[in-house]
Amino acid sequence: MSTPLEQWVESAARMTRPAHIQWCDGSEEEDARIKEQMIREGSTFPLNEKTYPNSFLHRSDPSDVARTEKVTFICSQDPGEAGPTNNWLAPAEAKKTVGALFEGSMKGRTMYVVPYILGPASSPQSRVGVEITDSAYVVASMKIMSRMGKVALDRLGSSSDFVPGLHSLGDLSPDRRYVVHFPEENLIWSIGSGYGGNALLGKKCFALRIASSMARKQGWMAEHMLILGMEAPDGKVTYMAAAFPSACGKTNLSMMVSALKNEGYRVWTVGDDIAWMQVGADGYLHAINPEAGFFGVAPGTNDKTNPNVMAALRKNTLFTNTAMTPQREPWWEGMSSNVPTDMLDWQGRAWNPSNGPAAQANSRYTVPAVQAPSISPRWDDPAGVPISAFIFGGRRARLAPLVYEAMNWQHGVYVAATMASETTAAITGAVGVTRRDPMAMLPFCGYNMADYFGHWFEMGRNIPHPPKIFHVNWFRKGADGKFLWPGYGENARVLKWMLERIQGKGAATETPIGAVPAPNAITLDGLDVSRETMSELLRVDPSDWIKEHADVGNFFERFGDRLPEGISEQHKGLGARLQRTTVGPK
Repeated sequence: MSTPLEQWVESAARMTRPAHIQWCDGSEEEDARIKEQMIREGSTFPLNEKTYPNSFLHRSDPSDVARTEKVTFICSQDPGEAGPTNNWLAPAEAKKTVGALFEGSMKGRTMYVVPYILGPASSPQSRVGVEITDSAYVVASMKIMSRMGKVALDRLGSSSDFVPGLHSLGDLSPDRRYVVHFPEENLIWSIGSGYGGNALLGKKCFALRIASSMARKQGWMAEHMLILGMEAPDGKVTYMAAAFPSACGKTNLSMMVSALKNEGYRVWTVGDDIAWMQVGADGYLHAINPEAGFFGVAPGTNDKTNPNVMAALRKNTLFTNTAMTPQREPWWEGMSSNVPTDMLDWQGRAWNPSNGPAAQANSRYTVPAVQAPSISPRWDDPAGVPISAFIFGGRRARLAPLVYEAMNWQHGVYVAATMASETTAAITGAVGVTRRDPMAMLPFCGYNMADYFGHWFEMGRNIPHPPKIFHVNWFRKGADGKFLWPGYGENARVLKWMLERIQGKGAATETPIGAVPAPNAITLDGLDVSRETMSELLRVDPSDWIKEHADVGNFFERFGDRLPEGISEQHKGLGARLQRTTVGPK
């Protein structure tokens, strides 16, 4: 009798009609054959074997270079389950429309069956997925990003406990591109795109959208968070998880080279993008990184912004849509001050600045996590690591202070739910447009976000030792429009204050929004930041926050009666505190 997995593969083959079916075992030999196939297909090129051994450059279709939120759907029976922040399709309609596109979509192609584990292979928190795809690029990427092949099949056995994902390149037409999720079946379908976030179904599709839905039902958390360990001079490591919207330095923080390393403070990388967490026997939330690799944005990455990832990607790396130098090395804007001549741009053309950047703005590197010099000795720990702090943050030029601590878990959930970032002219053509992105999960929550806030409150009631919750803003500007805080490795100074607060130390001043560091509480030794600048960095202006409070209220109106009472209570409480500060006691 065939297993549930075999039955599903057979049904997918009947629909897509591939010429061949290949079950992937995850071996190095298989990986080499996949890379050879990619080269034969003409869109993948081997890089300099001396300087970038076993590394390759892949060029995607110019119409297929990023996640496509407008064709990403949550397909629940009840549209209210998807909520106002997701696109919704009825499951029957989705299966009819998208199913028609899958009919015969793999004719003449190889169907790859890619079993994988998200999380450490032996961890009880890990889960098995199986992606069916006709893209060799997806297979090569999943080899880096997950524990793929025989190890996953051995764990699955004859069980039906896996998340199935069906992917086909189709004809790559943007008009026939869909990424659909069926949370009631834990099923993913994706067609018409070969780009990472749309095609690597173990990443955002499973590890966040489907997993967040699973976590809500099963009492755990699937979050868009980095995981880091802050080592103190005594050798003790305290683990923190952090969520930021895009362009706010998430990957760089996770791999930071501490400015306080001479004092004995070091940052260890557990994960740079996703955290799965459940309550451990010790009463702490324990987090695993479900991924085995880093899928990072290349432009702007250099030896200053992220020296650890620059060291990691010098071998066994798959680059996507970067430029290529005459020495067959990858290059992107911001990588170095010296711009190589005679490059090929991301589309394979002789680079001409009039054609735009040499590397596509969303060009990527896919690299094994274990290659990062900062990788934690516990990054693959089956038990996960105990989380003592959550950090949230966005890009706010004026409003938010450098750092503040929430008053308690309930207030911290409100702080995270109101998180926002301001756009830049380079991205949108308009400066200072505030975009709400609660918990940095707006594009990735697999169900109604009001219910997601409720799940956070429920988790807080079930965690004996909940993490402290902080908010940071590395991007505050002065009157001259320049950043007040140097960022990057200097952010370790802020983490040190958080560490002290976790330990019951660290001086703080209460404000209506939470506790900010007291004067002199942040170590500034060796840093050219004046006390006056620090005062401005930590200033909380009630009049600015009253405007923010009103804007937040408008955002919450989208959720109607479904908004948890806890959010409404916290919103009223902040309003009252701000009014008291502005008007003064009567």
